[in-house]
Amino acid sequence: SGVILLSKNIYVGNLSWSTSNSDLNAMFSQYGQVTSANVIEDRDTGRSRGFGFVEMDEDGARKAIQALNGTDFQGRNLKVNEAQPRESRSRY
Repeated sequence: SGVILLSKNIYVGNLSWSTSNSDLNAMFSQYGQVTSANVIEDRDTGRSRGFGFVEMDEDGARKAIQALNGTDFQGRNLKVNEAQPRESRSRY
């Protein structure tokens, strides 16, 4: 049985409209093991909504958040932070 790596979900906001899933993956994989990287698209138009989520190992996530939050990527200053679990949001 292998060691279970805890993974963290990271919110990445203020993305350029042209940012793709593979751009996100490449950016974050410099810091650790990326499990998934998704730019969120509008259901009707298929256009990027300007934010996405990256899931990666906990240690890498910490490094990536520190390194990337507020940095310029494709002309936009990124907002990078730990994504909040969905459950706690909808209760209020």
